[in-house]
Amino acid sequence: MGSWDADEKKPSNPRAMMAKVRSWIKKRTMKEKIGLGGSAAFSALLFLWFTIENHDNLFVTAELVHFAGIGVLVYKLTKEKSCAGLSLKSQDLTALFLAIRLYCSFVMEYDIHTLLDLLTLVATLWVEYMMRGPLKSTYSDELDTIKTWHVALPCCVLALLAHPGTTHNFINRVLWAICVYMEAVSVFPQLRMMQKAQVVERFTAHYVFALGVARFLSCAHWVLQIMDGDSFLLTALGSGLWPIMVLLSEIVQTFILSDFCYYYVKSFVEGGNIVRLPAGVV
Repeated sequence: MGSWDADEKKPSNPRAMMAKVRSWIKKRTMKEKIGLGGSAAFSALLFLWFTIENHDNLFVTAELVHFAGIGVLVYKLTKEKSCAGLSLKSQDLTALFLAIRLYCSFVMEYDIHTLLDLLTLVATLWVEYMMRGPLKSTYSDELDTIKTWHVALPCCVLALLAHPGTTHNFINRVLWAICVYMEAVSVFPQLRMMQKAQVVERFTAHYVFALGVARFLSCAHWVLQIMDGDSFLLTALGSGLWPIMVLLSEIVQTFILSDFCYYYVKSFVEGGNIVRLPAGVV
């Protein structure tokens, strides 16, 4: 047997391959990049459909990813001793909808989601404590301008109009609707804050990207249930305003974060340690 040509047979350097991918993506037009992103999302959806037998597990996975994102914030605050770039308003809204959902879980459907919500709530409360206490001097208050009640109040009003039609107590049903709607828009103050700064450091970027992945998995659960022809879900979607609002909330959450996720992936492909956002994102 003859010897192999070292130049031809030696595997390509991963960094060189990544550089080629970056160069190729940079040359694509915006429409082509959007098409690539949509194709990737659709491919991921099909992958989940064929590989995960019980699609309810996607909800659990989404909550685990959210918890991991909060873990990134905990690491950031303890390592860098700074909360610069983080929105306290988003953390407040997150803690609020988690507290409501935790209460509803205890009185309506105690399960694994209850434990995950409890862990995530505890971690979120710790982040809030650090931002209001030891690391308050590093908080960018001038960029975090959206009022919490501007986000929370419309969610409360909407919950009175569209809420579950179950046999549970009326107040509990409205509270459950509030947490669903509030979760959909809780990240908005964070995105608005990043839009103003236009530069997002890596740990904050990792956290928001984790939220985007969690939202995609949660939304995928609903879409895959429909693709499976789930008779209960299809019946529920036609039974009133509430099921439709739940599905719309999942879609809204996913699209709210899609812009940032695009720039996050773009920054990663280009080898950057920070994410740069153009004016107008969000």
